Amino acid sequence: MINPTITVFPFVITFLISLVITPLTVILFSKRGWMIDPKKTPHPAHIHKEPVPKGGGLPVFVAVFLTLAIFLKWDKHLIAIGGASLLVLITGLIDDIKGLNPYLRLGVNFLAVGIIVASGIGIAYVSNPFGGVIDLSQWRWGFELWGKHHEIWILADLFALLWIPVLMNAINWSSGVDGQITGVVTIAAIALGLISLNFSADITQWPVATLAFALSGAFAGLTIFHFYPQRIMPGYSATTLAGLLLGVISILATAKVGTVLVVLGVPLVDFIYIVLKRILSGKSPVWGDKGHLHHKLLQMGWGKRRVALFYWTITAVLGLTAVKVEARSKLAIMIGLVILMLGFMLWQYSWRFSKRSGRDSGSKI
Repeated sequence: MINPTITVFPFVITFLISLVITPLTVILFSKRGWMIDPKKTPHPAHIHKEPVPKGGGLPVFVAVFLTLAIFLKWDKHLIAIGGASLLVLITGLIDDIKGLNPYLRLGVNFLAVGIIVASGIGIAYVSNPFGGVIDLSQWRWGFELWGKHHEIWILADLFALLWIPVLMNAINWSSGVDGQITGVVTIAAIALGLISLNFSADITQWPVATLAFALSGAFAGLTIFHFYPQRIMPGYSATTLAGLLLGVISILATAKVGTVLVVLGVPLVDFIYIVLKRILSGKSPVWGDKGHLHHKLLQMGWGKRRVALFYWTITAVLGLTAVKVEARSKLAIMIGLVILMLGFMLWQYSWRFSKRSGRDSGSKI
């Protein structure tokens, strides 16, 4: 039987808090003039036409951590997660209001993750798709500090230091269409919460499930105001906060990194594709453009609602699949997603080329 105190109640409470705080954030940002006006400050990745405030991280942070304060005891791990989240929120809000250098933002991402790793949260092992597990805790460096013995698990900590920032940026880069990423995060958090419930006999997983369902509820409330026509954009504050917390949950939920790779397969494959494309083109991978999957779908004539619902549907299907299958099947799914994404990109480029050729031919008649 599902315990409502670690599932339904956290979801409902964060959802309601988010429903209250989000419109207040819209009012605050609008009165202060903290609007993203595409006519005054054009951005290659922005597609909206009218001024819209960002700042979605504010209601998410308030909703999640107020709820955690109700349901959980604050130990060193939760304090580290809260401190890192606050750092990400403040940086994100500054970026949402006035913009920051992408390299500075990336540096803050690593600093925030470093706070979490320093508290003892790391990926000790990952499932081996060919059977068993891959132990990342073997290489350790011990030292004495302030009269206490400390250990750094080199591979485990390095993995976490890379894994969580990748999630933070992949989710941020998929925030392109009204309602798109807020719905994806809502669904992904539910999937991770369900994974944690598979180990509900282990009480150490209860706080993980609580965090997952709290995050889901907060983003569900934000989605109400972000879906087309959007009244607020999640901004860097909400997307990086989502990546940070989903990364932590994936580590704490019995190291279900493979689950996140499947559930967020589309944003992650899109992230890898864009990074490789920009590097091969001699461009910096951190500067935005209109090369993402959602931009391609819009270029093909898809509406914003359709793109968002497409992302939601794919995430839900992958989420249900990830909850049920083992590591080897997850690897197969990821390989399949990569092949499908590459196939789509090739087809899309050929479609644009044939369309352009058709126009050129028509102009010569």
